[in-house]
Amino acid sequence: MTKEMKRYGVYEFSIGLRLTHWIRAVSIAFLIFSGYYISYVFMSPEISSEPTLFMNAKWRMAHQIAGFVLIGCLIFKIYLFLFDKHSRKEWMSILDFINPIVWIKQIKYYLFMGEHPHLKGVYNPLQFASYLFFYAILVLICLTGLVLYAHVYHEGFGGLIYESMRGFEAMMGGLANVRTIHRICMWIIMVFVVIHVYMAIFNAVKGKDGAMDAIISGYKYVKEDAKH
Repeated sequence: MTKEMKRYGVYEFSIGLRLTHWIRAVSIAFLIFSGYYISYVFMSPEISSEPTLFMNAKWRMAHQIAGFVLIGCLIFKIYLFLFDKHSRKEWMSILDFINPIVWIKQIKYYLFMGEHPHLKGVYNPLQFASYLFFYAILVLICLTGLVLYAHVYHEGFGGLIYESMRGFEAMMGGLANVRTIHRICMWIIMVFVVIHVYMAIFNAVKGKDGAMDAIISGYKYVKEDAKH
């Protein structure tokens, strides 16, 4: 192999980040399906001698459990971003994000008009901007979900957060608006996931650096000159 073709494994994503990614992905997929069922019931239980089958209630419970899993993943991801030593590579992406030259080179790369720019961080500026927007939407959908949760359960955790959630409810213009915002966030996430998967495949195929493998193994393979 020529020197230009040599690649080196670089540890890109920690085990904590990879676990939260896949747990979050599974929980989002289930939340979309179960949330759609709760809004538009499209299944009915089998005929039974039981007077009440609580099918809708069971789906709602499963939706809430998946929602708290998503909240847990979000909190842990924020913790990793702020305090994990290995996640400091993500902080370095801010330098690329505020650099207009990197923006121009990255756009030219996507338009097949140039090489991929050398990055200081893990994410290119377009990735960083999209992830920043994605996590803002995640915070909003979790917050609206907690508002809806507190209106059903008035004891325990629901009672604990009830007063603070009423404040957010008022800021959003009432419970009906909270539900609408919750659904809009769901559609934004669905669109984001499709674009995210497409761009991940695009970068992996065009860059030939194992970009998609990194979210499973943790390692990305970069050229020798890109390592230095």
